Amino acid sequence: MSTLTKSKTRIAVENGQADETPILTQRVQISPPNIQKAKFLIIGTAPLVTHKFSAKAQEIMRNTMAEGSLSRKGKKREKADFEQLYQEARYVSNDGWDGFNASGPRSAMISACRLVGYKMVLAKLSVFVVADGYDAKNPEIPLVRIQGKPERIETVGRVQSGSAYIIVRPKYFPWSATVNVEYDADQFTYTDVSNLLMRVGRQVGICEGRPDSKESAGMGWGTFRLANEEEVTHGRAK
Repeated sequence: MSTLTKSKTRIAVENGQADETPILTQRVQISPPNIQKAKFLIIGTAPLVTHKFSAKAQEIMRNTMAEGSLSRKGKKREKADFEQLYQEARYVSNDGWDGFNASGPRSAMISACRLVGYKMVLAKLSVFVVADGYDAKNPEIPLVRIQGKPERIETVGRVQSGSAYIIVRPKYFPWSATVNVEYDADQFTYTDVSNLLMRVGRQVGICEGRPDSKESAGMGWGTFRLANEEEVTHGRAK
């Protein structure tokens, strides 16, 4: 809320005369953020596939950059350890449970705003996902806990050169998760957030192979629905 008032004051000028000059004073009242909390149980309607950037890949990239060149031409490719690749692609918390990056559903809700004509820049300031924990090896990564068992899958992908290679990742299906959301109630209502998350589950998706993938049209993975009242009551996510 802003109020604008007008007052007069006498200001001395160089010639010794006084001049009455109106001075505008403004009082601005900014309301505190109206942050509300909501909890949603989401249930997967398709496999959830995660892909954490492996520590080994980071080490190779760091060493290559330290050598002063990003080119690895002429270097023999190391033998792949598929089990190690699978384990390193998982997000595992300090408590031992698997999760996915908490930034995923938040980014997805922001992206879904395009479908309803809401300004994405406002959504960035108005909706947040609270982490259940943090990755054990990379504690800067916030995680949402996955209720489901991981399974190793191998798919074929292509690098920028066009060469095919095997991608090893964990898959969860069936799966569910409880997503804790904080939102600015001056921008969104609880119903708004619910509907936005419903659109994420059906149209945007989360993690690898989602419909809203930046690299492609997705693999049909990472979709979900909101649990109904009975499922929430009986704790299907457990």
